[in-house]
Amino acid sequence: MEYQVYFQDKTLVFSTVLPDATFFPLRLSSLDEAARAKVLFFLEIHNKVAVIAADPVAAYERFAADFSAVDAAGGVVVNGEGEWLMIHRNGRWDLPKGRVDEHEPFDRCAVREIEEETGVEAEVLRPLCETRHGYYSPYTESWELKTTHWYLLRTAHCDQLKPQEEEGIEQVAWCNRREVEEHLEQSFPTIRRVIEALYALINRA
Repeated sequence: MEYQVYFQDKTLVFSTVLPDATFFPLRLSSLDEAARAKVLFFLEIHNKVAVIAADPVAAYERFAADFSAVDAAGGVVVNGEGEWLMIHRNGRWDLPKGRVDEHEPFDRCAVREIEEETGVEAEVLRPLCETRHGYYSPYTESWELKTTHWYLLRTAHCDQLKPQEEEGIEQVAWCNRREVEEHLEQSFPTIRRVIEALYALINRA
């Protein structure tokens, strides 16, 4: 099993083998070497780091132990025209998502966050994938590791787009395939990973 964790535009992978030559290999002699401080030292130098371990799950768990765990949910909403819903926030194209409330099911969180951030009421069709990204939170003054649960959703309504400005959302837009591809050039790797999962689902259909 392989774990991917994103830090802004940087990619961290826990695996038994080097994914490809673009990754810097960090080979562990013990699980203690998977501590956050050591791994992030190498990630500051390289854009892609692969932690190579005989047991990548155990290495990931050792790394994750140095973070506070956070759950979020969001998704890709498709309308009757086959367009996909995207938001623009902090200079990047993104997908609507947000933190899970206590005892809230992940799929309900996705529906709630999408409506809050975009004004679109949608229903869940199926799960898409999960992504993980790490960051330092000045609000909690701690390192957090967020797992986002992504869904494919649909809506019959295409109008009344309302960007949640207090969350820094500047624009909400329905995008065709060409526009999505263009926007992905200004997105985080996590968002590209979600769209890849959606393409894979479409190709299997």
